[in-house]
Amino acid sequence: MQVKVASSRGFCFGVNDAIKIANEAVEKRGKGQVVSLGPVIHNRQVVSQLEEAGLDQSDDLETIEPAKTILIRSHGAFPGVFAEAKRRGHEIIDATCVLVKHAQDVVKQLHEEGYHVVMIGDRDHPEVRGVIGYAPKVTVIDENTDLAKALPHRGRLGIVAQTTHSPEHVADMIARILRRPYIEAKIVNTSCLEVKRRQDAAVALCEEVEVMFVLGGLHSANTRQMAQLCEGRGCPTFHIETWEQFSPDMVNGKQIAGVAAGASTPESVIKEFVRNLEAI
Repeated sequence: MQVKVASSRGFCFGVNDAIKIANEAVEKRGKGQVVSLGPVIHNRQVVSQLEEAGLDQSDDLETIEPAKTILIRSHGAFPGVFAEAKRRGHEIIDATCVLVKHAQDVVKQLHEEGYHVVMIGDRDHPEVRGVIGYAPKVTVIDENTDLAKALPHRGRLGIVAQTTHSPEHVADMIARILRRPYIEAKIVNTSCLEVKRRQDAAVALCEEVEVMFVLGGLHSANTRQMAQLCEGRGCPTFHIETWEQFSPDMVNGKQIAGVAAGASTPESVIKEFVRNLEAI
């Protein structure tokens, strides 16, 4: 089978940095001495490799022994987590992506400037949960939000977005917001350029193939959006994590397949998938 691979794919710099920080922390402090608050990144294969190297993981700060070092995941955390970890005597290593940190800083600044802060994103995503903690009140909205009920009728809005959301989605949401009367709306671009490059490459590849495979964690927001963008171009698309989830019926009658990958998908997973697909 002929297989074409997206020109931009796989690990972004934020993911690379987080993995490097995690590995160095374990090497320096020893196996079982560093605990990540939640998965470091949204990729099960990478998380498993880190656990094999000696990184522990917990979603509950209270269950972690004070002698252990806390690793803040790439998605960041709200200020209260840092304060509580310090109070409990933990050393803290921060692997938050620099772009997520930027979004945190922007939310704080917008609030201090008197704006009603609005974040376009998934309220259950760890990045969003962390970012909105940097202001006393942030309204999180998505495509299903009733803006008339969620947002003030008038006033000054400060708008940011989840870093992994596509620019098209963010633009659509901003257009919906600005149809309502506001004295002022300040929009700060917090989208990740690396995610956009991967999404653009995947969408472009849709024009050259008969079926698309988007590889990456099923909980990865940027990978899910990549798959949705490909589907929106009318190309049959499958979002799967690894070759083990592949089924031959996915390529029945197809001769050319495209492969793209989210920003937290390792190159080894991509290469294995391409190699096996080409062998069909």
